[in-house]
Amino acid sequence: MDYIIVIFLIGFIGSFISGMLGIGGSIIKYPMLLFIPPLFGLAAFTAHEVAGISAIQVFFATIGGVWAYRKGGYLNKKLIIYMGTSILIGSFLGGFGSKLMSENGINLIYGILALLAAVMMFIPKKGIDDIPLNEVNFNKWLAAGLALIVGIGAGIVGAAGAFLLVPIMLVVLKIPTRMTIASSLAITFISSIGSTAGKMATGQVDYFPAMIMVIASLIAAPIGANVGKKMNTKVLQMMLAVLILATATKIWVDIL
Repeated sequence: MDYIIVIFLIGFIGSFISGMLGIGGSIIKYPMLLFIPPLFGLAAFTAHEVAGISAIQVFFATIGGVWAYRKGGYLNKKLIIYMGTSILIGSFLGGFGSKLMSENGINLIYGILALLAAVMMFIPKKGIDDIPLNEVNFNKWLAAGLALIVGIGAGIVGAAGAFLLVPIMLVVLKIPTRMTIASSLAITFISSIGSTAGKMATGQVDYFPAMIMVIASLIAAPIGANVGKKMNTKVLQMMLAVLILATATKIWVDIL
């Protein structure tokens, strides 16, 4: 019973943050799954197991988040199509190829992605939230190319890449914050299809804890999304920046 409660709470907390900030949640659940169970005397997961569980969980967490954002004009369909298609291809390649990597290699990839995301989140983003949602424009091929790169790296660690997609959309593509959060959840859902398929095809998923995380995700992600809709965009940006920085710091401390 303790095992179920601990895994459920990890999934609930991570998915609440996922829905609120427009990320898949792996950036917080990956280290939580690695480090929290042993603190309660439970068996530790390997990096491969954590990546597999994260991939399954993100798939369901993002469904809940997108559903909560389906109204209000926040979902940019063109952005979702271009970035979603590219990240799906990349995440499948990364998820399938990760079977050939060592645990240290997987953790290193995760640390590099988190560090890049942290740096971008602290770059000033002046004026992006003044752009009307129906007037948002972006470089389609730049968006697609960056999404492909993110997908490969994210597929390796069982994430969907939203923790890197969000700063790219804010800083590089200049997408308003709430549209970024809503659209990134949809793109992350597409990405998670590829990484989940890759992990399942190579036998890297522990299904019992994954299902506990899924149940937590379907409950918590819509709650988080509804809370995020009501928060100031500057507060949302700062929360995500601090979360990514803290996670990057923890991963690099363990790697080094």
